[in-house]
Amino acid sequence: MKLKIFTSDATKSSEKEFNLPTFEGRRGLQAVKEVVVAHRANARLGTHATKRRGEVRGGGKKPWNQKGTGRARAGSIRSPLWAGGGVVFGPQPRDYSKKINGKVKALAFSRALFDRAAAGDLSVIEAFAPKETKTKVMNQVIDRIAPIGRVLIVDDPFTTEATRAARNLERVTLQEAAKLNTLDLCTFTKIVMSTKALEKIIARATGAQS
Repeated sequence: MKLKIFTSDATKSSEKEFNLPTFEGRRGLQAVKEVVVAHRANARLGTHATKRRGEVRGGGKKPWNQKGTGRARAGSIRSPLWAGGGVVFGPQPRDYSKKINGKVKALAFSRALFDRAAAGDLSVIEAFAPKETKTKVMNQVIDRIAPIGRVLIVDDPFTTEATRAARNLERVTLQEAAKLNTLDLCTFTKIVMSTKALEKIIARATGAQS
């Protein structure tokens, strides 16, 4: 598959053939969905909690007599019907994590990579090497490649200079090639990788490395 490859200052570009995994039809789409759902579920803390009727403080005394007051019968001020009372069927702490088979993860990663490349959302840069360690300079480079939307830049690894120049850009997120996952590939408007990072990711997607 041919991808557009930019010079380090993004002023010039050319096309180069990369050995990306290819897919036909709907193969791998279900795997992508399952892995994305699992990533999001695993990020949930599950610490939400409400107090049931028996856990709310107070309410041991009957508010008023059963008969003779003209009011409805009430046994406790901690009834779910009362303000400040217990909650019926409220959320309780739970584990949302999901387990995904390793082969499914690998399939989802390869399919997501192929889809983004085929859609033209994946660009390559020779290297993230700004002439100056300045956010303004890095922002100019990113704007030439991806003028709008959220951008994920991937390197293997990032230099200190590139990290300092890019970390304060609001719409830009940095990710190491070794940590790139399916959710990353599906989330951002544009993905920009260094040639070194892309080679590592292709090796991972095609099974050339574990």
